[in-house]
Amino acid sequence: MPTPSKPAEVIKAEGKSHRTKAELSQRKKEEQALLTGEKLKESQEVKEDKIAHKEFLRLKKLLESIKKNDAIYEQSINRYCLLVAECARIRESKEQFEKDLDELVNSKEEFGDSVSQYFKMKISIQKNIIALDKQLQSKRKMLLDLEKENAMTVASALRTIPKKPENKNSAVREALLGGD
Repeated sequence: MPTPSKPAEVIKAEGKSHRTKAELSQRKKEEQALLTGEKLKESQEVKEDKIAHKEFLRLKKLLESIKKNDAIYEQSINRYCLLVAECARIRESKEQFEKDLDELVNSKEEFGDSVSQYFKMKISIQKNIIALDKQLQSKRKMLLDLEKENAMTVASALRTIPKKPENKNSAVREALLGGD
């Protein structure tokens, strides 16, 4: 999949581009048409979650740097931040179960004759680790989907902007429209 085009501000900041001034001007105009002009706001749920709040502030700063700190992305960004927090909590739980499993294996001798009890506990912990891993994979897929394809994300908005300005005198245009 090709990478999405960079915003006009990023191209301008880099100071080098193969695009003409007309292309950059049209690109900037089209980008501005996609924005509401209102600042991105953090949802109450995100504010109350320490991890999600930290991620929101990070993303807000990044969006401000490319002049995309706009309310149009609000729901998507807030949802993304909550998913990041959920992933962090699932990873913490999984790590705790892995520590518990290590402790159980190290204390195997303490079970003595009740080997079946030891294996039941070991299997139970392993099942919990696998279940958490499945949840984590599901959340990561949601994160990736939000990052890649969402009608309100920066990348998808940029893909809607034509890369080249419309040439009003093109031969194809004249042929199709009869020289209008």
